[in-house]
Amino acid sequence: MVAEDIWSIIRSEAERECANEPYMRHFLEQHILQFTDFGSALGMLLSVKLASKHFPPQVLQELFADFMADSPEDLDNAAADLAATLERDPAAVNYFEIMLFLKGFQALQSHRLSHWLWNNGRTSMAYLLQNRMSEVFSVDIHPAASIGRGILLDHATSLVIGETAVVEDNVSILHEVTLGGTGKESGDRHPKVRQCVLIGAGAKILGNVEIGTGAKVGAGSVVLEDVPPHYTVAGVPAQIVGRTREADPARDMNQRLQSSRRRE
Repeated sequence: MVAEDIWSIIRSEAERECANEPYMRHFLEQHILQFTDFGSALGMLLSVKLASKHFPPQVLQELFADFMADSPEDLDNAAADLAATLERDPAAVNYFEIMLFLKGFQALQSHRLSHWLWNNGRTSMAYLLQNRMSEVFSVDIHPAASIGRGILLDHATSLVIGETAVVEDNVSILHEVTLGGTGKESGDRHPKVRQCVLIGAGAKILGNVEIGTGAKVGAGSVVLEDVPPHYTVAGVPAQIVGRTREADPARDMNQRLQSSRRRE
């Protein structure tokens, strides 16, 4: 799914909702139907969300416009995040509702801007956005953290992702997850989450550990060691409880734990 394709669907959904719920018409015209492209609508929405009396939305809209012009692939990444959310979250029914109302999606797209600023040496502005994201969405992602596409941040409240963390494509992360360090060490000190991983609510993954492709981390677990690809871990500290039954746990969103233990 690319931005141009998803934008036509979003507009159709918004027009249909205007007919179904007349009281939403002004809101949807203001946030979707007045725009001709996905990037302009998304930039305006996030600018209003992140603005404050000390930093007006007009300035942020200019930042988003510069970002999207310089990094158009991030618009396609946003479209992939929308598609992932609709596919995996049973509470998500329409693309336009995800875009307008789900703060996990909004926080992730805000991070994409702060990451672009960071990579272009504009660290103060990147930190300002990180701070506003934390205040507005209760999501704290360091601007240097690398996050792929097709990501679901489900609910997202109290999500923390540290500076040297890496989250690859097609990962699902629930609320109150921490991808953090283990103390005062510097350098490369945060987790590396490979493709198709599912991380359950409240899980804490600490240190420069690798969560292998297609792995699953149980809710409330504390992970301090590497997790092999396609295995499930759970507990405090986390232990292997079996192989994943799904090839792609992030897409299946099945958070049950297997009882068969790994055999050495």
